[in-house]
Amino acid sequence: MRAQFVASEVWQGLRRNLTMTIALIITIAVSLALFGAGLLVRQQVSQMKGFWFDKVEVSIFLCTKNSQEASCSGPASEAEKQQIATDLEGMRPLVQDVYFETSQEAFNRFQEQFAGSPIADSATPEDLGESYRVKLADPDQYAVITSAFAGRPGIERVDDQKQVLDKLFRLLDGLQVISMGIAIAMLIVTVLLVGNTMRLAAYSRRRETGIMRLVGASKFYIQLPFLLESVIAAVIGAALAVGAIVAMKILLVDRFLEPSFQFTPFVGWETVWVVSAILLAIGILLAAFAAVVTLRRYLKV
Repeated sequence: MRAQFVASEVWQGLRRNLTMTIALIITIAVSLALFGAGLLVRQQVSQMKGFWFDKVEVSIFLCTKNSQEASCSGPASEAEKQQIATDLEGMRPLVQDVYFETSQEAFNRFQEQFAGSPIADSATPEDLGESYRVKLADPDQYAVITSAFAGRPGIERVDDQKQVLDKLFRLLDGLQVISMGIAIAMLIVTVLLVGNTMRLAAYSRRRETGIMRLVGASKFYIQLPFLLESVIAAVIGAALAVGAIVAMKILLVDRFLEPSFQFTPFVGWETVWVVSAILLAIGILLAAFAAVVTLRRYLKV
């Protein structure tokens, strides 16, 4: 009988405040979807960092006949190349791997990258020059290579791919912070809306709660229907948010991003399910917390 009475009170409460309940569900769904998207973006950035930072290289470009740098007086000599290779070998274990790219190999790669473009027809192997591709055991130590080789005779310049990637990931980190800030703001709005909904529900049913007090009902028994109303709204909202996250994974990641950008990995379904569980837990906890705090204030039992 008690369970039936609680269920009846929950159903009546949801029907009586139908408009507020729908608004609460939509707000919870939107805020949790934004929060979940922020978590996925964070995981995606972290995964891309791990993937690309493990592959970054320091490129030591040798002088060509057209080089204008002060360290260049013509193409790099064989003695200068040999000295560079020897010095790189002496920097192990920081230097994990060294690959020497000839002018012809650089030209072939250039032709592949710019196939069909007019710029591909204007270049020659001599224009591109030779280079050493250096893979480091710790990409953060690229400054050691730069300071050791930049400006040396026979070397035109030293480029580090990590510096380029750092700019990209700083941009992605900034977008992530903005998205998480919006999501957290929406979660705060959700808590306030849950509290306001519970306050209105408690006011509209003040007569019933008064009667329950007179017959000796416990505090928990009186507050339980209100608490379940907020939890049910949170579960429905979280389910909608999970649906939005799953749709984003299928439509945006699986069908568009992965086929279009095959050079980088994207978040998998295991990440989506973990984020979904987090969204469900956060939705229930926030709704329950807001309801309990509000009911303590407006239900004087």
